[in-house]
Amino acid sequence: MRDELAIPLNALRAIQTVARLGGLSAAAEVLGVTPGAVSQHIRRAEERAGLLLFERTPRGLIPTPALTELLPQLRSGFEMLASASARLVADEGQVLNVTLGNVSASRWLVWRLSRFYAAHPDIEVRLLPTDKLVDLSRPDIDCGIRFGRGDWPDVDAVKLARARVFPVCAPALAEKLKAPGDLARVPVICDMMTMLSWADWLEAAGVAGLPLNGPVYADPALSFDAATAGEGVLLAVGIMADYALKHGQLVRPFAQSVEPANGYWFATAKGRQLPSRTRKFRAWLIDEMAGSSLE
Repeated sequence: MRDELAIPLNALRAIQTVARLGGLSAAAEVLGVTPGAVSQHIRRAEERAGLLLFERTPRGLIPTPALTELLPQLRSGFEMLASASARLVADEGQVLNVTLGNVSASRWLVWRLSRFYAAHPDIEVRLLPTDKLVDLSRPDIDCGIRFGRGDWPDVDAVKLARARVFPVCAPALAEKLKAPGDLARVPVICDMMTMLSWADWLEAAGVAGLPLNGPVYADPALSFDAATAGEGVLLAVGIMADYALKHGQLVRPFAQSVEPANGYWFATAKGRQLPSRTRKFRAWLIDEMAGSSLE
């Protein structure tokens, strides 16, 4: 029996990921390669197999019946590989690899990790901040903290906290804000990457359609820095602004808040058996977020 795979493992991984996500770009982001590399893996696999694996359609790449029949085996195989790999590097190991957004890392978690270490000195938390969705089935990822609706494919998600959204700004800028309508006369930070809606907050505050202008950023962490520096008013989630509010770096100029459909979730690969270090971190997160400022 030959040890070599008829189709290389990287190509099988690309096929399985494209079938799950439906596009080259989405798969490339998860795999950390270019869309061209993913396309090349698929093309070479089709050449070796002597058949088409995907139908190219305007809606994306659709698995052919031949591939659809094999997808459960592919998924099961990669789950087994991930499990075996995780056991090789850390049985009940001491290192916990956590993927999360840049703002969640810099504005919330890093200020509280000392409390986790005090309760669990045997566990080392390694943060992997990114504003991209990381494939949680990777063997080097234990879990993630995500903001959204909790309905990601192939993910088990446990609700950590709801989100309350409201404007925040530096104390000096807040002195110019007596009513929500005053937002039209001060800089308002535009975060191009945000999932939060100024329109929803303005409507709740009774000033729907108010024109807003100010500096534009494509990085949520920089948007927070700009707000702290007094460059403008930022629409923020209360949990993420909690530390800055408690320490006077930011203030709430208005009491009005809204609750979006999105919230914070503890996310792991679907069906993955969680070691004790991951379960302990999840329990701590739930308690810690419950104690953060939500209103």
